[in-house]
Amino acid sequence: MALVTSKELFEKAYNGGYAVGAFNVNNMEIVQGIIEAAAELKSPVILQASAGARKYANSVYLVKLVEAAAELHPELPIVLHLDHGADFEVCKECIDSGFTSVMIDCSSKPFEENVAISKQVADYAHAHGVVVEAELGTLSGVEDEVSVDAENAMYTNPDQVEEFVKRTGVDSLAIAIGTSHGAYKFKPGQNPKLRLDILEEVSKRLPGFPIVLHGSSSVPQEYVKTINENGGALKDAIGIPEEQLREAAKGAVCKINIDSDLRLGMTAGVRKHLTEHPDHFDPRQYLTDGRTNVKDIVAHKIKEVLGSDNKI
Repeated sequence: MALVTSKELFEKAYNGGYAVGAFNVNNMEIVQGIIEAAAELKSPVILQASAGARKYANSVYLVKLVEAAAELHPELPIVLHLDHGADFEVCKECIDSGFTSVMIDCSSKPFEENVAISKQVADYAHAHGVVVEAELGTLSGVEDEVSVDAENAMYTNPDQVEEFVKRTGVDSLAIAIGTSHGAYKFKPGQNPKLRLDILEEVSKRLPGFPIVLHGSSSVPQEYVKTINENGGALKDAIGIPEEQLREAAKGAVCKINIDSDLRLGMTAGVRKHLTEHPDHFDPRQYLTDGRTNVKDIVAHKIKEVLGSDNKI
């Protein structure tokens, strides 16, 4: 199967009460781990590349890696998505190079400017058979080249969503309901709670319309512990409770973004391997353990959080 857009996947997810996982990719091993889990569990999947990933790996490499995954698994619906496209030019470049979905993120700009640029991207993308995600509201946290202080973050205003979607023509909408980028989302002792009331109100305003959650890694503490036991220094890394994400996936949320959890799993596998095998120097040895952790994380998310297993 060639790479697909998310349009049909989101329709099925919305009606089926589950979400499709959008996993960030940076290298071959991460792509392999994600795809192996999705294929075994018969789950559609979105592989997404951020600005940092495209800078690190080069967009051409990433496109070819994802195309290889699609060639090896023709039974698997795979979307190649641009995560946090900063402007029209970046989105256009990705559309022209083979991405089947792009996100234009002008959420930090004034409403009218966000509308204008998002519409420009949507018009170009739709003319080329590509779908578009945009964002209203701003998440806090740091991940790749996205950095927003907590005091500058803001929840999505449900009163704006209908006008925004109608005027821009975008295909899905990322909203801010309390998720956060990065591994350090909350402080110890906090009780993280997503604003599911905002999600419910947005859903009422946009019936049948797919909603996206960014910054949805849960920061598994077993991987944090493994990293720290093997030379790491991750202090107070806390994420989003998975049960709240599952609740969101049962409603209008059709896409949940996960990045930091994969990084933690990969790093934990590599650190543990090198501690246990100090004589090893072959990257294939320690990266295999990192890849296995990525696969395990994705399998867990598909079954326990997203509910997207056996959906193809």
